[in-house]
Amino acid sequence: MTHTGNDTVGKTCEVDGIGLHYRTDGDRAKPCLILSNSLGTDLSMWDAQAAALAGDFFVVRYDTRGHGQSASGAEPFGIERLGLDVVALLDHLDVERAAFCGISMGGLTGQWLGIHQAQCLTQLVLANTAARIGSADAWLARAEQVRRDGMAAVADGAPARWFTPQFLQHAPDTVARMVASLRDQDAGGYAACCEALAQADLRASVGMITVPTLVIAGEHDPVATLDDARWLQQQVAGSRLASVPASHISNVEAAQAFTAQLRDFLVL
Repeated sequence: MTHTGNDTVGKTCEVDGIGLHYRTDGDRAKPCLILSNSLGTDLSMWDAQAAALAGDFFVVRYDTRGHGQSASGAEPFGIERLGLDVVALLDHLDVERAAFCGISMGGLTGQWLGIHQAQCLTQLVLANTAARIGSADAWLARAEQVRRDGMAAVADGAPARWFTPQFLQHAPDTVARMVASLRDQDAGGYAACCEALAQADLRASVGMITVPTLVIAGEHDPVATLDDARWLQQQVAGSRLASVPASHISNVEAAQAFTAQLRDFLVL
């Protein structure tokens, strides 16, 4: 399948029996950059980066399986399935190789790709992530909670995990919009990704990544800490570490600084 030109309208790619929702910005002839969202968000979290980078890249954003307008399917899945979704999307778009930037859960997807599908990648950016995020018990408990009670409790607690107090005070509209999106998230899809995160432990294999890699940390991130980022950077030979003044959703909170780090790395 060949795609040309600029398609800013969302499309759906059929992958493993589900519809994977994606959007492209920029010229198909430019180098491809794929952006992968965090747990409980959708492709709109990358609005600032897409707007800034679409002049130089063919920017592809997608809703991770079980998020936004992407279905989750009936069967449980792990981080391998999330990585293979990206491979299938590249194939659907007839893109041989792409740069990949994933944040949090998207960063784990990126690590899996770097380990197992390096031939698909030109560069890898791992933001606000770790080779192991949280504990299996905590993820399974959250999955059980949302399956039982819905998304309200998770949504109520998200702002303090996602953003610094300063950002909560100064950007209430952005925070409210993202929390409302989380509240509307499909509980089953969210829980399925929690269960995938419960299984995802790449600590023994991230050292296999040979793709040029940038690790971006939020200086105030309580979820995937600066120490987690330093550890990742030390495992991946030749990788770079950058930090931005933000908490967990650093590409939103520190959009300008995040985009600058991303651009500087990708145009090397």
